[in-house]
Amino acid sequence: MDEPTPARLRAALGCFATGVTIVTARAPDGAPVGLTVNSFSSVSLQPPLVLWSLALASRWRAVFETCSHWAVHVLGSPQQALAERFARRDVDRWAGLAWSEGLGGVPLLPEALAWFECRAAQRYPGGDHLILLGEVLRCRQHAGPPLLYYRSAFAALAPQSTRTASKAGCSASSQ
Repeated sequence: MDEPTPARLRAALGCFATGVTIVTARAPDGAPVGLTVNSFSSVSLQPPLVLWSLALASRWRAVFETCSHWAVHVLGSPQQALAERFARRDVDRWAGLAWSEGLGGVPLLPEALAWFECRAAQRYPGGDHLILLGEVLRCRQHAGPPLLYYRSAFAALAPQSTRTASKAGCSASSQ
């Protein structure tokens, strides 16, 4: 067994394909805030809870430590450029972008595959991240393929006819 150095841990975690999201909120001055996140997860159906995590070094930490509402937008595969835009620091993420206002004034991105409007429920320290738990107040979904992140790169699902796993399950081999 190898020690979990940061590099080894990052490489191993990269084997877990995740969805790609943009989390949005409003800053205290009313400005829209958003960032690309792949640490989103369902927690509970009753009550409806989701979570995501934010690096403690994030410039948006103060906003998300104090805001009452935020929204998670699940991106579809055609939205890779939007994910990249919200991951960059050197651009105005909102310039020319159409959005509407959700609960608590949260910016909603209309082209998202799904979105969850949440009331901030709890915040927990988690190593070098802040874990944010939210109560889902409203959610919507649209049809389409998801945008995925796998081994430090964007990815997409293969069309159903080219998948090798059977409906009963899939097999894996160790190397």
